[in-house]
Amino acid sequence: MTQLEFTSLVTPFKDKVYRLAKRLLVSTEEAEDATQEILMRLWNNKAKISSYNNVEAFAMTMTKNFCLDRLKSKQAQNLKIVHSNYQDHNVSLQRQLEANDSVSWVSKIIETLPEQQKLILQLRDIEEYDFDEIAEIVEMNPTAIRVALSRARKTIREQLINTHSYGVK
Repeated sequence: MTQLEFTSLVTPFKDKVYRLAKRLLVSTEEAEDATQEILMRLWNNKAKISSYNNVEAFAMTMTKNFCLDRLKSKQAQNLKIVHSNYQDHNVSLQRQLEANDSVSWVSKIIETLPEQQKLILQLRDIEEYDFDEIAEIVEMNPTAIRVALSRARKTIREQLINTHSYGVK
Protein backbone atom coordinates (compact mmCIF):
# COMPACT_ATOMS: atom_id res chain seq x y z
CA MET A 1 0.00 0.00 0.00
CA THR A 2 1.41 3.34 -1.00
CA GLN A 3 1.30 6.50 1.08
CA LEU A 4 -1.29 8.00 -1.29
CA GLU A 5 -3.56 4.94 -1.01
CA PHE A 6 -3.25 4.98 2.77
CA THR A 7 -4.05 8.70 2.94
CA SER A 8 -7.13 8.30 0.75
CA LEU A 9 -8.26 5.40 2.96
CA VAL A 10 -7.93 7.16 6.33
CA THR A 11 -8.83 10.73 5.36
CA PRO A 12 -12.63 10.18 5.45
CA PHE A 13 -12.61 9.04 9.10
CA LYS A 14 -9.57 10.65 10.73
CA ASP A 15 -11.72 13.52 12.08
CA LYS A 16 -14.09 11.00 13.66
CA VAL A 17 -11.12 9.35 15.35
CA TYR A 18 -10.08 12.74 16.71
CA ARG A 19 -13.58 13.61 17.95
CA LEU A 20 -13.95 10.27 19.72
CA ALA A 21 -10.52 10.71 21.31
CA LYS A 22 -11.45 14.26 22.34
CA ARG A 23 -14.70 13.06 23.93
CA LEU A 24 -12.95 10.35 25.89
CA LEU A 25 -9.73 12.16 26.80
CA VAL A 26 -11.23 15.68 26.99
CA SER A 27 -7.92 17.43 26.29
CA THR A 28 -7.26 18.71 22.77
CA GLU A 29 -3.58 17.85 23.04
CA GLU A 30 -4.27 14.34 24.34
CA ALA A 31 -6.80 13.78 21.54
CA GLU A 32 -4.33 14.96 18.92
CA ASP A 33 -1.67 12.63 20.32
CA ALA A 34 -4.13 9.73 20.38
CA THR A 35 -5.20 10.39 16.79
CA GLN A 36 -1.60 10.51 15.65
CA GLU A 37 -0.84 7.28 17.51
CA ILE A 38 -3.82 5.48 15.93
CA LEU A 39 -2.87 6.64 12.44
CA MET A 40 0.73 5.56 13.04
CA ARG A 41 -0.43 2.13 14.17
CA LEU A 42 -2.60 1.82 11.07
CA TRP A 43 0.35 2.85 8.88
CA ASN A 44 2.67 0.37 10.58
CA ASN A 45 0.12 -2.40 9.93
CA LYS A 46 -0.77 -1.26 6.41
CA ALA A 47 -0.10 -4.73 5.04
CA LYS A 48 -2.96 -6.14 7.13
CA ILE A 49 -5.46 -3.34 6.43
CA SER A 50 -6.90 -5.01 3.34
CA SER A 51 -7.96 -8.00 5.46
CA TYR A 52 -10.37 -5.88 7.53
CA ASN A 53 -14.00 -5.61 6.42
CA ASN A 54 -14.45 -2.10 7.82
CA VAL A 55 -11.25 -0.14 8.40
CA GLU A 56 -13.16 2.78 9.93
CA ALA A 57 -14.80 0.57 12.56
CA PHE A 58 -11.43 -1.02 13.28
CA ALA A 59 -9.84 2.42 13.72
CA MET A 60 -12.65 3.54 16.02
CA THR A 61 -12.23 0.39 18.12
CA MET A 62 -8.48 1.04 18.30
CA THR A 63 -9.19 4.63 19.35
CA LYS A 64 -11.63 3.57 22.06
CA ASN A 65 -9.18 1.02 23.48
CA PHE A 66 -6.20 3.37 23.29
CA CYS A 67 -8.10 6.20 25.01
CA LEU A 68 -9.42 3.96 27.75
CA ASP A 69 -5.88 2.69 28.35
CA ARG A 70 -4.65 6.29 28.60
CA LEU A 71 -7.37 7.13 31.09
CA LYS A 72 -6.51 4.08 33.18
CA SER A 73 -2.88 5.19 33.29
CA LYS A 74 -4.02 8.31 35.16
CA GLN A 75 -2.01 10.65 32.95
CA ALA A 76 -5.06 12.72 32.03
CA GLN A 77 -6.85 13.20 35.34
CA ASN A 78 -6.69 17.00 35.41
CA LEU A 79 -8.46 17.72 32.14
CA LYS A 80 -11.60 19.79 31.50
CA ILE A 81 -14.13 19.73 28.67
CA VAL A 82 -14.45 22.92 26.64
CA HIS A 83 -17.12 23.39 24.00
CA SER A 84 -16.25 25.89 21.31
CA ASN A 85 -18.49 24.67 18.51
CA TYR A 86 -21.53 26.77 19.45
CA GLN A 87 -21.57 30.21 17.81
CA ASP A 88 -24.62 32.23 16.88
CA HIS A 89 -24.02 35.94 16.47
CA ASN A 90 -27.73 36.86 16.32
CA VAL A 91 -28.64 35.65 19.81
CA SER A 92 -29.32 37.92 22.73
CA LEU A 93 -26.84 37.93 25.57
CA GLN A 94 -29.37 36.32 27.92
CA ARG A 95 -30.05 33.42 25.53
CA GLN A 96 -26.33 33.02 24.88
CA LEU A 97 -25.61 32.77 28.60
CA GLU A 98 -28.43 30.26 29.04
CA ALA A 99 -27.17 28.17 26.13
CA ASN A 100 -23.61 28.22 27.43
CA ASP A 101 -24.85 27.27 30.88
CA SER A 102 -26.87 24.38 29.46
CA VAL A 103 -23.91 23.13 27.43
CA SER A 104 -21.77 23.34 30.54
CA TRP A 105 -24.30 21.39 32.58
CA VAL A 106 -24.71 18.73 29.89
CA SER A 107 -20.91 18.35 29.75
CA LYS A 108 -20.74 17.93 33.53
CA ILE A 109 -23.57 15.40 33.47
CA ILE A 110 -21.96 13.44 30.61
CA GLU A 111 -18.73 13.24 32.62
CA THR A 112 -20.64 11.55 35.47
CA LEU A 113 -22.02 8.83 33.19
CA PRO A 114 -20.41 5.38 33.18
CA GLU A 115 -17.68 5.04 30.55
CA GLN A 116 -19.75 2.70 28.40
CA GLN A 117 -22.72 5.09 28.28
CA LYS A 118 -20.38 8.02 27.53
CA LEU A 119 -18.81 6.12 24.64
CA ILE A 120 -22.15 5.01 23.17
CA LEU A 121 -23.59 8.52 23.50
CA GLN A 122 -20.54 9.94 21.71
CA LEU A 123 -20.68 7.42 18.88
CA ARG A 124 -24.44 7.69 18.32
CA ASP A 125 -25.33 11.32 19.01
CA ILE A 126 -22.09 13.09 18.12
CA GLU A 127 -20.50 10.86 15.47
CA GLU A 128 -23.89 9.65 14.16
CA TYR A 129 -22.93 6.01 13.76
CA ASP A 130 -25.75 3.52 13.33
CA PHE A 131 -26.35 0.83 15.93
CA ASP A 132 -24.68 -1.96 13.94
CA GLU A 133 -21.48 0.05 13.57
CA ILE A 134 -21.50 0.90 17.28
CA ALA A 135 -22.08 -2.77 18.08
CA GLU A 136 -18.99 -3.67 16.07
CA ILE A 137 -16.89 -0.98 17.74
CA VAL A 138 -17.87 -1.64 21.36
CA GLU A 139 -18.49 -5.37 20.86
CA MET A 140 -22.02 -5.31 22.28
CA ASN A 141 -25.47 -6.41 21.18
CA PRO A 142 -27.38 -3.61 19.37
CA THR A 143 -30.26 -4.03 21.82
CA ALA A 144 -27.91 -3.46 24.75
CA ILE A 145 -26.57 -0.38 22.98
CA ARG A 146 -30.10 1.02 22.63
CA VAL A 147 -30.74 0.40 26.33
CA ALA A 148 -27.47 2.06 27.38
CA LEU A 149 -28.13 5.03 25.08
CA SER A 150 -31.65 5.40 26.42
CA ARG A 151 -30.39 5.32 30.00
CA ALA A 152 -27.69 7.88 29.26
CA ARG A 153 -30.16 10.25 27.61
CA LYS A 154 -32.65 9.78 30.44
CA THR A 155 -29.99 10.54 33.05
CA ILE A 156 -28.94 13.69 31.20
CA ARG A 157 -32.54 14.81 30.75
CA GLU A 158 -33.50 14.21 34.40
CA GLN A 159 -30.42 15.89 35.83
CA LEU A 160 -30.79 18.86 33.49
CA ILE A 161 -34.47 19.24 34.41
CA ASN A 162 -33.59 19.06 38.11
CA THR A 163 -30.90 21.68 37.63
CA HIS A 164 -33.18 24.07 35.78
CA SER A 165 -36.18 23.43 38.06
CA TYR A 166 -34.45 23.70 41.40
CA GLY A 167 -31.60 26.07 40.69
CA VAL A 168 -27.87 25.59 40.78
CA LYS A 169 -26.71 22.89 43.17
